[in-house]
Amino acid sequence: MILLKNCFSILAGEGEKLTDYDLLIKENRIEKLGKAIDPGSLGAKKVDVIDCSRLVCVPGFVNTHHHFYQTLTRNLPEVQNEKLFNWLLYLYEIWKNIDEDAVFYSTLVAIGELLKTGCTCTTDQHYLYPEGFSGDLMGIQFDAAQTLGMRFSPCRGSMSLSVKDGGLPPDSVVQTEDEILKDSQRVIEHYHDRSELAMRKVILAPCSPFSITGELMKESARLARDYGVRLHTHLAETQDEDNYCTRNYGKRPLALMEELDFIGEDTSYAHGVFFNDQELELLADTKTSIAHCPSSNQRLGSGIARIREMLDMGINVGLAVDGSASNDTSDFLGEMRQAMLLQRVKYGPNALTAPEVYRMATINGAKLLGFEKIGKIEEGYAADLALFNINKLEYVGGLSDPTAALLFCGINHQAEYTIVNGRIVVEKGLLTGYNEEEIIQNANRIAHKLQSQER
Repeated sequence: MILLKNCFSILAGEGEKLTDYDLLIKENRIEKLGKAIDPGSLGAKKVDVIDCSRLVCVPGFVNTHHHFYQTLTRNLPEVQNEKLFNWLLYLYEIWKNIDEDAVFYSTLVAIGELLKTGCTCTTDQHYLYPEGFSGDLMGIQFDAAQTLGMRFSPCRGSMSLSVKDGGLPPDSVVQTEDEILKDSQRVIEHYHDRSELAMRKVILAPCSPFSITGELMKESARLARDYGVRLHTHLAETQDEDNYCTRNYGKRPLALMEELDFIGEDTSYAHGVFFNDQELELLADTKTSIAHCPSSNQRLGSGIARIREMLDMGINVGLAVDGSASNDTSDFLGEMRQAMLLQRVKYGPNALTAPEVYRMATINGAKLLGFEKIGKIEEGYAADLALFNINKLEYVGGLSDPTAALLFCGINHQAEYTIVNGRIVVEKGLLTGYNEEEIIQNANRIAHKLQSQER
């Protein structure tokens, strides 16, 4: 058992704020929440006690869209100021050389950053399958996630349209539709766990309308529903995408998804910047979710998604850091702050409140990814928690609302402790599952190699 003793503040249930409460973890669940808990009275023989009198305890955050491999190509001068399509065209020529080591260490980097900033559950959309890649790509990612202790629901991504077919990626990173569907079925059967507190789930995620055929999008949706797994893709991210779909399909991106049956309560779209009024109504009617990526949308100049309106219409909106070459960080708490402030630019100072951002980052994200008992601090829920030290200079004067202070104040978004499924995976700011210096050295070595190869 683990006892979190005398928490300075706990964000519990649907947003209740508790002061000087204890939280007892038994195995992988929250066993009890209350004042002055005595573990001995509950039959505990060995209890690890953490003094939380200076710590704010919040539900572990849920990241709903990412591209881990992009941690290896952050901040490249050639694409620091490009919009999406030009950015992709340049980077595909680097990404086509990704190998097994690159996948393993980039996964450690991205998951490590997420864990260190309070995220306890994440997806990843890996859609590049370079020629000559040996081994089980998703298996490599699952091994890395297990090593660090992350609850993980990656996407089996895919691309079938290369440059010669009118798409953007080079021929060497796309696959045939038969290859994609066969491997999609394999990874579902091998890795997808339907249990209540699953640590592994699988999502099917064709990359985008401009890198996949309509037939593959439709067949991916059919396969996912045959197996009861979720669907995901990029959609309505840029004006260029709108123009592409109108030119090639005679309709806007969401209309195309509706035609292909790639829409509904089991489906989520990353970005959703360019939805019109009628399309927002369709999203609400079909209960389709949105993974909001505010930093990426700012970084690439894509625009401001209509999140305030989506929430008012009952659309489920989760939060995401997106790929680490279109955000350049996997700082989840920082992403929450960005989400709150960006909506205020568009809609005014009360556009998005701290409690709404917390809900997007926890309960909404869990719903989007299809997890049942995560996203809340409540007895019986998974012991997925993030604890932040607010006894710091940057929080002075802000402690009248400690959980909001994590968004409004601060200069360092690093968690003191992160707990996933009852396991301490960040302790006093450091990963417990892998030596951070080794991750840094190996990932930088691989990144240098990738960036110095001929394009």
